[in-house]
Order: sequence, then structure tokens, then C-alpha cells
Amino acid sequence: MAKVFLDGYLEVPPEQVDTVAAALPEHIHLTRTEPGCLRFEVLQDPEQPTHFVVSEVFADRAAFEAHQHRAASSPWATVTAGMPRHYTIRDEG
Repeated sequence: MAKVFLDGYLEVPPEQVDTVAAALPEHIHLTRTEPGCLRFEVLQDPEQPTHFVVSEVFADRAAFEAHQHRAASSPWATVTAGMPRHYTIRDEG
């Protein structure tokens, strides 16, 4: 089965950076415990603090889609609603 990779960044309005940063640890924890999550990193870009750089690897498309489904109805989705996401998603392997 092909692994699914997501790379890119979340663009956060300056006035919401602290709120997003505060919600991030729980989102990371929940995602890393999902079946099929092989890597999940979200780091605030030190040169552009309104950009949160995202790097994900899931074991297969089903695990990736399960993550997307869970995250869509999570507190993280509420906190980041409407924020531009600049992601590239690819299947490899």
C-alpha cells in the first residue's frame, strides 16, 4: 500500500497565532495516537510566525482519510476554521 504524505503550511492571522499555538499540542497528541499515523509534525516558522509548517505521513490512504475525518470535527478545526492551508498531498510506495 502507498503511504500518504502531506507537506505545506497553515497561514494564521497575526491576531490568532497565540490561540492556534495553544491548541496545537492537543491536536498533535490526538493525531499521533491515530492508527496509521507514521509522522505528524507542526512547527511555527521562526522567520514567518504566521506560518505553521506541517509534515505528515500516514501508512495508507484509509488512515489519512480517517485522520481528515476526525480532525474535521475536532476543536482544532474550530480554532483554525477559514485559515488558508497551502498543502501538497501525494501517495508514494
